[in-house]
Amino acid sequence: MQRIDWSELPGWGEDDHARAWPALRESCNAIARQPRWQATCEAARALGDAPAAALVRRFLEAHLEPWAIVNPDGTREGLITGYYEPLIRGSRTRSERYPWPIHGVPPDMLTVDFGDLYPDLKSLRLRGRIVGNKVVPYWTRADIERMQDRAPAPALLWAADPIDLFFLQVQGSGRVELPDGTKVRIGYADQNGHPYQSIGRWLVAQGELPIEKASMEGIKNWARANPQRLSEMLNTNPSYVFFRELPARGGGPIGALGVPLTDERSVAVDPRTVPLGAPVYLSTTWPLSNRPLQRLMVAQDTGGAIKGAVRADFFWGFGPEAGVQAGRMRQQGQLWVLLPRSSRP
Repeated sequence: MQRIDWSELPGWGEDDHARAWPALRESCNAIARQPRWQATCEAARALGDAPAAALVRRFLEAHLEPWAIVNPDGTREGLITGYYEPLIRGSRTRSERYPWPIHGVPPDMLTVDFGDLYPDLKSLRLRGRIVGNKVVPYWTRADIERMQDRAPAPALLWAADPIDLFFLQVQGSGRVELPDGTKVRIGYADQNGHPYQSIGRWLVAQGELPIEKASMEGIKNWARANPQRLSEMLNTNPSYVFFRELPARGGGPIGALGVPLTDERSVAVDPRTVPLGAPVYLSTTWPLSNRPLQRLMVAQDTGGAIKGAVRADFFWGFGPEAGVQAGRMRQQGQLWVLLPRSSRP
């Protein structure tokens, strides 16, 4: 990171900083006990629930300072994608109409957190299973699909559409509409330990889609036109996400920080570079556009594909319109993390 002045943030004076205040307050619910954030969060509580935009800006400039995030090669731009909370159709019972399992965490999956033994490896976590006296990699997506009813992961719900279920796994959380119209919220519980591989990139490499059509919408259209190759496409991504059912409540889904996400103000980051809970300033462009998108965000989530220094996933919210924006977003952008004046990266 490189320390900069507030005047170097593009569009900083034009943003409505108050729109990010709910997300900032949510972050403080999670990080206020950390010595780095304690004084800042105490001051934030004193401002109340809805301070004016000008007051929020003065607060940020008084308590924090901006640090530019720089890639290892010295560049300052990186990929900014989007995600959202989808709604899919499903059921609590399996049937011909709802044949695709939404799996919970399998009881035989072993998680080894190397940080407990070696602090230098705190970001390294291994998931596997025990065979004899050895730990081997956990089952891939293809393995789990092939096992069907023999898969050790319990089925929480049953989905109507496999491609909708796949993108629910990519998003990490969502809602399932049951046949009676009620909705169940589910969230990320764990992952099988295999790295995420982009099915969009696979389709481009196979010559099935041009790069400009490899969006979520384009992938769904291809899948429905090529049902005989659906498993082949999905299984190029060995990663598999397991879910848990969440209590019915308002607000956004729960992110990796453990607090609800805020529409268009929460962002997923690589926590090896950006500390979860920190305010982040983003400068990018609107999906499929050169129109500037510059605003205060808060780092409240992570993702299997969100790896690298200047790399972020913009949370658009819930529903079809949010899905359209998220599916189209693949822009270049810059990031700055805002840290308390008394601390350093």
